Amino acid sequence: MPRVMRSLYNFVMTLDDPDPIRRLRAIMARLRDPVAGCPWDRAQTPETIVPYTLEEAYEVGEAIAAGDTGVIRGELGDLLFQVVFQARLAEEAGQFDFDDVARAIGDKLWRRHPHVFGAAEFADDHEREAAWESAKAEERRERERHGAMDDIPLAMPALARAAKLQRRARRVGFDWDGAAAVLAKLREEIEEVQVEHEQGGSPERLTDEVGDVLFTVVNWARHLGVEPEAALRGSNRKFERRFRAMERLAAARGQDVAQLELEALDGLWNEVKAAEAGQR
Repeated sequence: MPRVMRSLYNFVMTLDDPDPIRRLRAIMARLRDPVAGCPWDRAQTPETIVPYTLEEAYEVGEAIAAGDTGVIRGELGDLLFQVVFQARLAEEAGQFDFDDVARAIGDKLWRRHPHVFGAAEFADDHEREAAWESAKAEERRERERHGAMDDIPLAMPALARAAKLQRRARRVGFDWDGAAAVLAKLREEIEEVQVEHEQGGSPERLTDEVGDVLFTVVNWARHLGVEPEAALRGSNRKFERRFRAMERLAAARGQDVAQLELEALDGLWNEVKAAEAGQR
């Protein structure tokens, strides 16, 4: 029986399956059915759904930050659907299926945790992390990749990718001695931006210099034990929250923030900050 026909038969038998994963896979098969499925779902390819997968991952992060368990559950479901969707497309192409995906990650976790599933013992976190990185390096060698920077996705958010690049460089000893050394470098990079700006540097040169500043900020955060992507997301949320509060405060006074001078806006901003501080 052809693969698609087999899948159609399976979904008919399992759409009301009490097992939630089997039911989800059956629903996915129905959505992709060439006759009875959804036109939009049938038209998708592995490439076209990548933006949705990334968007869902970001929404999971936002939901967790907000702390609403109901929203978290829903967003995790949306992200799981993306995995099921990609696995279904691969299954139709005769490449792999959802079981293969689950089996592969299970095998990987088992292999990378010999201290949990085997007899290995590590003296401390540093030794355990070194073993973890060694296992990952061996896996890359098996995939015929040999560079320290291999398999770091270009689609990652820039801050998170910068941190990952820096951690990879650290493995081979290419790293700063500590946070103080990075701070000195950061001051140097900021000075270079200022000089470039004062000398009328081109947009390309200024972009390059500002990029160096941001890359160094990520390095500094890493040495301070701060995850830069999470830190910036938090600051984004804080700025948005305060700005919205500033708009509400202005509206309550019959004002429009778009019509106010900077001094008045600063006053509103400081009032909002003071109100937040008083609520802590």
